[in-house]
Amino acid sequence: MVGDAPVESRPPSGRTFLGHPRALSTLFLTEMWERFSFYGMRAILVLYLTASLADDGQAMSEASASAVYGTYNAMVYLMALPGGWVADRLIGARRSVLWGGVVIAAGHYVMAIPTRWSVFAGMALIVLGTGLLKPNISTMVGDLYDRDSPRRDAGFSIFYMGINLGAFIAPLITGYLGEKVNWHLGFGAAAIGMTLGVLQYVLGRRNLGDAGARPADPLLGADRRRALTRVGAVTALVVVAVAVLAVAGAFTVDTVVNLLTVATVLITVGYFVRIMVDRELSATERSRMKAYVWLFVFAASFWLIYDQAGSVLNIFAADNTDRDVAGFTFPASWLQSVNPILIIIGAPLFALLWLRLGHRVSTPTKFAVGLVLNGLSFVLMAAAAQAAVGGDLVSPWWLVAVYAIQVAGELSLSPVGLSATTKLAPVKYASQMMGLWFLATAVGDAVGGQVARLADTWPEPTYFLTFGVASVALGLGAVMFARQIRGLMAGIH
Repeated sequence: MVGDAPVESRPPSGRTFLGHPRALSTLFLTEMWERFSFYGMRAILVLYLTASLADDGQAMSEASASAVYGTYNAMVYLMALPGGWVADRLIGARRSVLWGGVVIAAGHYVMAIPTRWSVFAGMALIVLGTGLLKPNISTMVGDLYDRDSPRRDAGFSIFYMGINLGAFIAPLITGYLGEKVNWHLGFGAAAIGMTLGVLQYVLGRRNLGDAGARPADPLLGADRRRALTRVGAVTALVVVAVAVLAVAGAFTVDTVVNLLTVATVLITVGYFVRIMVDRELSATERSRMKAYVWLFVFAASFWLIYDQAGSVLNIFAADNTDRDVAGFTFPASWLQSVNPILIIIGAPLFALLWLRLGHRVSTPTKFAVGLVLNGLSFVLMAAAAQAAVGGDLVSPWWLVAVYAIQVAGELSLSPVGLSATTKLAPVKYASQMMGLWFLATAVGDAVGGQVARLADTWPEPTYFLTFGVASVALGLGAVMFARQIRGLMAGIH
């Protein structure tokens, strides 16, 4: 579990990084470069998929491209569950991060190969690698501090800045190379970024001490052999299923996307059922889990809209936005850098706001605020889309304003949800509940990818207005039932 490493496993003392253990700089840079590669590739993915064959793209419909994008994001978050298990039970967080980084870099290099098949093979590798790296690097950050250390939250805040710094820089580089020079060159830039992250991680390993060096709860002997046999059996079933689809001629992009969407939802439902039927849960824990189901639904609904920034909104930026500045038409993907820079600015302000408000605003109410703001962003997008009807290009400030409203919504919901997850978790499932929180994003992105197909058939103003109003209505409903949900939380604010 994060932060449970004994004192003697702390990294060696000596030079510090901004007053924190030197190892934080190694993990900060690793995460920064990983996010550089992730958001850099993501910023141009849909634009590449929808580009014509003459422009070296995949000539995919906007509907299918948006579904692929949503499913890809969903798989990244879904794989955090097995990735955490591999680290906890088999190889430890440190090696998981290393091998995760290597596999991610390999995936981006595959995507840099100028062939039609490379993008899908590369995405599969990136999903597997991110599942190994993403949850476990956060665990290692926690291992740098005693559980009750006053510097712990500050250390995670610095680490969080690395995430958004990488996300801010990436589209500016990969977007220019991909849109202005060659798509695969943009993917190659993402690969180089992850390679730099792996290299500095290896060179900085001496700073890590014993943090993440061993599995937290290792499988040994017969248990290990049994677990590996099950993993092999599941892998074999997946290979057989793919082979059957291929032989039947049904192995298409849309078929795979649809199957993965269904699998994501079913896995999530199964996870909740498994916890709720556990007879070892106390009445209080069961009540809190009932409250968490509502928070989970709210969070998944939030991400369904929010993560369309890289698909539907990115396509709108490319097709309907006036991006000419002094004779230079800047890449549409550059607008993907607006979100992370606004988060860097807004995160400390919202942290101060929630501190000042204290318990006067409950967790369900904060979730409701996030949903309402998210919905209002799409209502504003409906106005932007209406202004673009007839082929007129609209100002990019429309999208900047939309992203600003969405970031305010994210800061009302996302960090609050992380905190609520740790507080509402049954003791028996304390570690697994963080994986369940990741599933909210996975479900939202998977279903959102399917919903985004409608943007290709509905009038754009209708599409944005429909889902914007739906999110606002859900948020208002959350406000109405906030007291009841808070009652189920049994003393948790």
